[in-house]
Amino acid sequence: LMEGHKVLENEMSSTLATIAKDVKVQIEFNPAVVSEYRQIGYENRQLAREDFNNDKVDAGDIGAGHTVTALYELTLVGAKGSVDPLRYASAKTSADALAGELGHLRLRYKQPGQDNSELIERPIVRESLKPLEAHDGEFRFATAVAGFGQLLRGGKYTGNWNYAEARSLASASLGTDRYGYRREFVRLIDLASSQSSAPR
Repeated sequence: LMEGHKVLENEMSSTLATIAKDVKVQIEFNPAVVSEYRQIGYENRQLAREDFNNDKVDAGDIGAGHTVTALYELTLVGAKGSVDPLRYASAKTSADALAGELGHLRLRYKQPGQDNSELIERPIVRESLKPLEAHDGEFRFATAVAGFGQLLRGGKYTGNWNYAEARSLASASLGTDRYGYRREFVRLIDLASSQSSAPR
């Protein structure tokens, strides 16, 4: 019932009103600052690098009122990584000039009714790094969802992080939760937690 209400009433207008089609996002991390990265989620939607500029390659559409969040786990240069560094990694001549950048974001999309895409480019500055507690509720809730998803997949990368911490983070980041979806997510964490601790 809740899902039907969500799709047929709350989301119907945004589903029908596409504001951007074939949306593609590409991030290049600065090797002088970021030694390793791991994309969390959307693994099945990854495109080949050469397809980013190819307008004939389909990608996702964005409806009015929709948001998309892409999360990455980063290991900064100097921190212990999960893999050994490459012996012959190529060093850029302008590495010193770019030391203040974590990476470079490229966003490509098509306006509705258009066949040619438009490009937006922005550097991601190192100053944007801050502790989780310093981020807004939207980011913290997205982090709880991503962490919960990782736990459901076996928790290979979550260390000692557990369902209780995912629940705590999500509960503290509910915001207004107009339709109750976030509270429903907290109930899903409780359900998964109870199932994982149930005797087999």
